[in-house]
Amino acid sequence: MSVNPKTIERFSDELFSALCSGEVIDPLTEREPDLSIDDAYAISRRLLARRQSQGEQSIGKKIGVTSAAVQNMLGVHQPDFGFLLDVMAVPNASTLSLAEANLIQPRAEGEIAFVLKRDLQGPGITEADVMAATDYVSPCFEIVDSRIRDWRIKIQDTIADNASCGVFVLGDEKIDPSGLDLAAVEMKIARNGEHIATGLGSAVQGHPATAVAWLANTLGRYELPLLAGETILSGSLAALLPVAAGDEYLLNLSGIGTAAISFTA
Repeated sequence: MSVNPKTIERFSDELFSALCSGEVIDPLTEREPDLSIDDAYAISRRLLARRQSQGEQSIGKKIGVTSAAVQNMLGVHQPDFGFLLDVMAVPNASTLSLAEANLIQPRAEGEIAFVLKRDLQGPGITEADVMAATDYVSPCFEIVDSRIRDWRIKIQDTIADNASCGVFVLGDEKIDPSGLDLAAVEMKIARNGEHIATGLGSAVQGHPATAVAWLANTLGRYELPLLAGETILSGSLAALLPVAAGDEYLLNLSGIGTAAISFTA
């Protein structure tokens, strides 16, 4: 690590407080320019431990900042990962109160979610390994959020902030991916009945399973496996979309299915 352990504790405590209160904090990297990626993951792990100490359960992982559209929007040019917890899962076609969910500056992403039937532990995991270990894929809305003021993030900021996790919605369909060309899957998103975004599975590092393999191999360096039964969010197929009270979002993934979510204040 390149910063004092006390800094790791302080930043993780600040992020935990911001998460609980629905407030933002100033960018960590502006206050601690020497913050490294390993430091940021140490903050993320400590933030996870605090949440688990309150009874929240880990149910999967997510990959962030995988597509060029998202990287260019945020000015972050490499993927990262975060942890999914049971309190983040929102039923399909439900209505979510932004205030009750403590969402501060939410944005919507359309993704392909993988649910595993076998463990994956890097290094050396390939796209083929991921496909063989996948039980099914489902359509997914991830509603990302940032506890960092105005999304003024560098890669270390979003990593520390659990990869800007908010909540996620899985569609009802559970599709065997073996018969699908996931790179060719087409995504369409409508907001309030109006088509606003299109994307392809290939937007995620060329193939969504390639992104999941990257995650397994990256986690392997931290001695963390992907576990059977876990949900893995493979990354956004298009640029992030702003979310406001009154919005109704519908996602359609060709050959996979749909997911929907609505928002109130």
